[in-house]
Amino acid sequence: MLLVFGLGYTAQALAARLRARGWTVTGTSRDGRDGTIAFADAAGVARAIAGATHILSSVPPDGDADPVLAAYGPALRAAGAWRGYLSSTGVYGDTGGAWVDETAPVGGGRRGARAAADAAWLALGARVFRLPGIYGPGRSPLDRVLEGRAHRIHQPGQVFSRVHVDDIVGGVIAGFDGPAGAYNLADDLPASQNEVMAFAAGLSGRPPPPFIPLGQLSPAARAFYAENRRIANGRAKRVLGWQLRYPDYRAGLRALSAITSPTMVSTAPAAASQDQR
Repeated sequence: MLLVFGLGYTAQALAARLRARGWTVTGTSRDGRDGTIAFADAAGVARAIAGATHILSSVPPDGDADPVLAAYGPALRAAGAWRGYLSSTGVYGDTGGAWVDETAPVGGGRRGARAAADAAWLALGARVFRLPGIYGPGRSPLDRVLEGRAHRIHQPGQVFSRVHVDDIVGGVIAGFDGPAGAYNLADDLPASQNEVMAFAAGLSGRPPPPFIPLGQLSPAARAFYAENRRIANGRAKRVLGWQLRYPDYRAGLRALSAITSPTMVSTAPAAASQDQR
């Protein structure tokens, strides 16, 4: 049985894959909706922890603390279950566009709380999956193009890494049989956001989206563009035997274009942000 703290976008995709394979999957939510366990239901969560063979957290830090470890750290430390955590490649901070792997220092960027949570889960013996920008059905550049929300920013030389949600699912499942430690789950082709948006527009039969000044973005979005890095994924391939279904954004967006149309735009909740895995 898999227990998931926080059934967000990625965790729901993982749950669907595992349930199709006969797994029992349960999860927590803030209010216990849709058959989940309310996060504050200490007795219910304790029973789920005791009965789980695998435990995964996709809950981001709340302020300076990891809410899962703050509330249930002792029970998780005592559990004999496999443990995993969905972290962020933002823990590496800005590398000036250089490649970065799991041996690089963390905590120097804008996500200090995330880096602290990342380290705490590693100390707990977890498999920590560091994720870049996540895209997939209902949450991709194609959806932003079709909804008229796409734009480009003039930032020469800036690149980001990204990964299709299906490949995250594959990486987590591969991690079930792998040793504890940190793993970058990113595709093989870091690229600029402008390049990706232009490609998505072409697949959608639309012109490239307009350029807008960086100053028009929200403070959070400006902070995102202030970092520039390429994420290396070799360790997950070597150690876990992870194989990418979508090795670059072109393959991933082409597959999504087959199921996306102007009448099938995103219905994903706004809460499914990059840090709500």
